[in-house]
Amino acid sequence: MPLLYCYYGDDFTGSTDVLEQLSVNGVSSVLFLNTPTPAQLARFSDCQAIGFAGDARSRTPEWMNANLPAIFNRMRELAPGIVQYKVCSTFDSAPHRGSIGRALEIGRKIFGTPTAPIGVGTPHLGRFLVFGHLFAAAGSEVYRIDRHPTMAHHPATPMHEADLRLHLAKQTDLPIGLVDLRAFQAGKVTEAFRLQAAAGAGAVLLDGLDAAMLQQAGEMVWNLEKQPIFTIGSSGLTAGLIAHWRSTGVLAAEATFAAAIPTDPILIISGSCSAVTAAQILWAKRQGYACVELDPAELASGGAQAIEAALQAGLHPLRSGRDTVLYTALGAPSGTTHGQELGATLGRLLLKLLQQTSVRRVVLCGGDTSSHAVQQLNLTALTFASPLAPGAPLCRAHAEEVTGLDGLELVLKGGQIGPEDFFGIARRGSSD
Repeated sequence: MPLLYCYYGDDFTGSTDVLEQLSVNGVSSVLFLNTPTPAQLARFSDCQAIGFAGDARSRTPEWMNANLPAIFNRMRELAPGIVQYKVCSTFDSAPHRGSIGRALEIGRKIFGTPTAPIGVGTPHLGRFLVFGHLFAAAGSEVYRIDRHPTMAHHPATPMHEADLRLHLAKQTDLPIGLVDLRAFQAGKVTEAFRLQAAAGAGAVLLDGLDAAMLQQAGEMVWNLEKQPIFTIGSSGLTAGLIAHWRSTGVLAAEATFAAAIPTDPILIISGSCSAVTAAQILWAKRQGYACVELDPAELASGGAQAIEAALQAGLHPLRSGRDTVLYTALGAPSGTTHGQELGATLGRLLLKLLQQTSVRRVVLCGGDTSSHAVQQLNLTALTFASPLAPGAPLCRAHAEEVTGLDGLELVLKGGQIGPEDFFGIARRGSSD
């Protein structure tokens, strides 16, 4: 079966967002958590899309220089029609951390794409790109990203600039073009893109306000002459490609999935500093979940005493069958954030809890937390199991039998994702 699409997610939560987009639309897909062996690839040989989950969003440009070329070359060997460097639809990044500009430079060179399309707008998640400026919803309001109550104050990569051309200019010297709303309204997206490419743009942003614009963008990208074409974008770009594939008969009927059955108990581990996740934790407290606050500094230091205390705090309620939330913050932290070290420690804690309890469904909250925590579980891959809320599906883990984790149900939830009662939805396995 020809491979339509291959993507690298710069964090694990965003990687499962794309996995959901593909799977619910009938694109057979798998998300690998490490570079797959030939035998692992053969196990999923019927897939039309392959993802690679990564953590570049929390890495330095130097790390990208050392690691992304090998990953991109492996993707190129698979000969897909489209390659996407998947980024968060809030586009939070910086010259020193998660540099989308550096990823662009490396990807253009590896894939020989002189002008890379960049699709950021993701209407189904409340993210919109209009005249190159990014807007994002928070509750019932939509804010310019540099005025967003959370993203303007992100603890690692605050967004201080809404014009993504200016934002990227701090990360790369490549000229960045724009195909704006007017070209979409006039039906001249391809013409506008080619004009920008002819003028020397290294990449071109594509406005995205609604599903119709995403489909136009997907059509333009799919029909570019050179394939595989290297692209950068959120799951909105994926949605646009899918809409075009369906309109042209590349895809047939949408897939159907049975709702997951309820679980008892559920375990939630959160390293998120988001107000959205904080509201979800407070909801869980009101519902009688065992909610235990952990000290992030002590855990990040890797001290055995702190890890043992956290382990015991989780074991007691879980063994009594009580739904449990272990969290390191309720909203924005007052002190230092700990990133990779904290995420890795939470992953080791999770592994111990899984080995010593009957828990089979876990929610991990926070992009960086999820990326670094999941890597401690030694899983091979994830496949889509069931929808819960847009951007945070229930996934099924694939692992070697000796680990005891094959079939584990896992939700990787970004900080900004999900309604207040999301943990209840995850526990039930359905939003109904």
